[in-house]
Amino acid sequence: MGKQFAHIEQTHREFIEQQHIFFNASATSLGRVNVSPRDVASLRILDDRTVIYLDRTGSGNETAAHLLADGRLTLMFCAFSGRPLILRLYGRGRIVKRHSAEYGNLLAAYYGSMEVPGARQIVHLDVDLVLTSCGYNVPFYNYVGERDHLTRWAETKGDAALEQYRREKNSTSIDGLPTGMFETISS
Repeated sequence: MGKQFAHIEQTHREFIEQQHIFFNASATSLGRVNVSPRDVASLRILDDRTVIYLDRTGSGNETAAHLLADGRLTLMFCAFSGRPLILRLYGRGRIVKRHSAEYGNLLAAYYGSMEVPGARQIVHLDVDLVLTSCGYNVPFYNYVGERDHLTRWAETKGDAALEQYRREKNSTSIDGLPTGMFETISS
């Protein structure tokens, strides 16, 4: 059965860092639930209650809209090899806007000031619950490698075209909720 923890313990951190993929889930009280796969290489555990990940441009920006409207965010990690386990991080999330001072500070401190092609924002999660469960029904999968499609796509588009794409595809959610992506950054 599942076990609950008030914060990320060292064994949880080690498990998370061994994974290649995680899933983020967000929603508002009405509308669609969003679940998206993410690359663990983009994720950083800042302390036992704080996690961030560098989010890249995609065809939508549901997480940003949901966090602006509601704030709830769950990250889920599954063992696809080795000992079975599912680990979920529950909490309140927010978006750290690209080009803000906080974004620059986080990028410098946790990503070596290296912004990957297509970087869009940083998702910040304040963890209020860690839940583990057995994962007995999660199948084995072999990790083959990372895809480079998103990087190549972003490099080919270039900064100006990416900005236009974000304005067209990332300003509102599929339910019409604002993402706040283009609101003025306050200092």
